[in-house]
Amino acid sequence: MLKRFNQIQKRFLTIGILAIALYLLNVFEDYPEAVEKYYAQGLYVFICKIFHPVFNLIPFSVGDVLYSAVVIYLAYLLIKFISLLFKKRFKQAGNLMLGVIIGIQTGILIFYLFWGLNYYRPSMNERLGLRDTNYTTQHLQDITCMMIDSANATRARLTAADTLQENKAVFETAVKAVNKMSAASAGFRTYYPHIKPSLLSWLMNYLTTSGDYNPFTSESNINYRIPYFERPFVACHEMSHQIGYAFEDEASFSGYLIGINSGDRLLSYSAYQDALDECMHAMRRRDTTINNELKMHISKTVKLDFKRQRDYWLYYRGQMSTISGIFYDDYLKANNQPHGLDTYNQMVLLLMAWYSKH
Repeated sequence: MLKRFNQIQKRFLTIGILAIALYLLNVFEDYPEAVEKYYAQGLYVFICKIFHPVFNLIPFSVGDVLYSAVVIYLAYLLIKFISLLFKKRFKQAGNLMLGVIIGIQTGILIFYLFWGLNYYRPSMNERLGLRDTNYTTQHLQDITCMMIDSANATRARLTAADTLQENKAVFETAVKAVNKMSAASAGFRTYYPHIKPSLLSWLMNYLTTSGDYNPFTSESNINYRIPYFERPFVACHEMSHQIGYAFEDEASFSGYLIGINSGDRLLSYSAYQDALDECMHAMRRRDTTINNELKMHISKTVKLDFKRQRDYWLYYRGQMSTISGIFYDDYLKANNQPHGLDTYNQMVLLLMAWYSKH
């Protein structure tokens, strides 16, 4: 039957079929229990057991190479498209554009099948038996004080050797911590977790990105150039995406729990430092007077780390990071995270719920 259609007609037919497939996948958004049972505990586990051990054998990020190749190829197609327009070969230009649309649709379909359907799972609150509720200023102040005390204490225990660890040692510690959490709780079950230094760390700096998860290769990557005390927590955050926590606030909270239960000095501090940062941001939005009072209780060394962190990212912040932030904000909103980039700050809600229960 397909022989009766010319190439353009075949491409229109393919676009229609892919559009229907994507629509059917999006229907699962209304059935989180089914996604949990058949995808998260079924197909996704199979993908993890195949992809993780295979890509773990490769020392560099295959996903970074894939992304780079796609960008180069798209640039080539854009030049070719413009060239065809100048030559008034509109039929060929239209055919090329239809091919690009098919490629984008195929990429989106693979994205959801390989990992993206995790966005439709029941929330972390449901999976961990937490009550999703608003919190009072007093409750936030209590938890923030707890984070201050914990960050101060864990920072004071760090030795010079802790601060000079090579990335390989930091990553190995993070992997052990993820495996420890996986063995202790079904809510954090994972298979062959791994973290890799990104080949694009130099670019991540200018995009103000500390790490990323590649859903096409199931690789967790980290910007290995960020301040040493950020790296352990970021590694756990990105591996939490491997676990299946797709939402950024959930991956951050997962990384926090993994960090504080790791038994490692640097990883514990890294987790508390990030949680303290989130709590202070939340308190500043609620009550600047209390926020300023709490600042006085943060130790000098922890404050110095916050300054190093701020100075590091300010050095690279520019127009590129602003543009990438807009695109990533739209990406998050398109994937069931209406708060966009502010989703990262929603981790405080999970902190409140967790400590209310425990």
